[in-house]
Amino acid sequence: MTEPSSPPGAKDTPRAHGLGPRAAAALVFGSSAAVLVVEIVALRLLAPYLGLTLETSTMVIGIALAAIAFGSWLGGLVADRIQPRRLLGPALGVSGAAVALTPAALRASAEWAPALLLLIASLTILVPGALLSAVTPIVTKLRLTTLAETGTVVGRLSGVGTVGAIVGTVLTGFVLISRWPVSGILIGLGALLLGGSALVEWRTRGWTGAPALALVVVAGGLATTVVPGSCDTETRYHCVQVTADPGREGGRTLVLDGVRHSYVDIDDPTFLEFTYVRALASVVDAAFPEGEPLTAHHLGGGGLTFPRYLAATRPGTRSVVSEIDGGVVRVDRERLGLRPGSGIEVRTEDGRLGLRRLEAGSRDVVVGDAFGGVSVPWPLTTAEAMADVRRVLTEDGLYVANLIDHGELAFARAKVATLSETFEHVSLIGEPADIGVRPGGVAEGGNLLVLASQRPVDLPAAQAALDARQTGWKITTGAALTSWVGDARRLTDDYAPVDQLLRPSR
Repeated sequence: MTEPSSPPGAKDTPRAHGLGPRAAAALVFGSSAAVLVVEIVALRLLAPYLGLTLETSTMVIGIALAAIAFGSWLGGLVADRIQPRRLLGPALGVSGAAVALTPAALRASAEWAPALLLLIASLTILVPGALLSAVTPIVTKLRLTTLAETGTVVGRLSGVGTVGAIVGTVLTGFVLISRWPVSGILIGLGALLLGGSALVEWRTRGWTGAPALALVVVAGGLATTVVPGSCDTETRYHCVQVTADPGREGGRTLVLDGVRHSYVDIDDPTFLEFTYVRALASVVDAAFPEGEPLTAHHLGGGGLTFPRYLAATRPGTRSVVSEIDGGVVRVDRERLGLRPGSGIEVRTEDGRLGLRRLEAGSRDVVVGDAFGGVSVPWPLTTAEAMADVRRVLTEDGLYVANLIDHGELAFARAKVATLSETFEHVSLIGEPADIGVRPGGVAEGGNLLVLASQRPVDLPAAQAALDARQTGWKITTGAALTSWVGDARRLTDDYAPVDQLLRPSR
């Protein structure tokens, strides 16, 4: 027995229910894909202000899922009370306008009203996500004519929507972000949604709201050119800016997602601006004979400050760099003076995978300086990763890692605890006030270096080098370091809550 939703005798045709099967599939496919595009791009937009962390990703995913749930519920509810054909055009058009305004709204609020950033970010995901998710129940209502076909129609459109979401995810991650700025992606998507809205309305009843929403899309595009927070280059992983140092002709600062990542003097690679790089150079110079060429591997490249320093001070040094972001490598070559024949080989690869490809005992030095915002990528922090570092080092090899931590320094303590189970000799280097190792001292946090090796390093010579470069940093080792680490739990591939340990830093 069936329950007709159209007059008796009406045939199951597009005219009867208002939407043909191909048009229905296209609408569901496109709207579902658009929701995932917005979600992924929102992560990129928020990274310069909230960091590319587990918490940021979790928040964006949670908001997107809430938008999908709310939109699906609301779309079905409204479709039962209002003629569904009247809802499709406005849902697409308004969501298109909201998507196009997202880059300008997020960046403006981050710069001018940071207290509102989370609210604005939530709305820029919720509003278009809910409107686009409402399309599927609306289209389903239009396609249903009898209860006998309910399973077929709902199942088919649900499958089409899932495929659309998959395509939107893959297309964004592998194609769009690598070729266009995130602001361009969202403005283009907004224009496509508005075009779909106009087409739907033209096929049904004609809608005078389309020109007004078109102006909103145009306004969103224009606004992205004047609001702060724009990038020189947008890569797959970062918003990149290069700023010149007015006090030094060759000085350049590489800024990734709003964080000063590297300082490079393209005329003098021995000039080291950042304190942690001077400390890094001091430790390595003290551990190996002066001028001796080294074979080094660098986890994380950025501006390649330290590989350039080694090439200049130790002729014949061979440095291999694992840098996951090919866009940053292009910036190194085009704007930061990296030239062929410098003894620096940059591989666009994940650092952990790069370690696995290295031969055992092939490196004198491994330098850990990879960051996503202020967080070291967790796969590079674990005991298993450190075992790989130990494998590729020579017996006299040295591992030096740059860390950033604040508050109780929970991550730094866990990192030292992890290294202590892999290497015979471990030391911590930093500003005493940052580490908080003085009696009754309270850690302030900041940049720290952790040094690990199988052979003892001449720490007095390292300390003399640190003092000569006026770093103000001190070395902590032995019983004092053991007491400082306390009961910190080591990090493993099975347990590495790096973002949670770093929470006080944010």
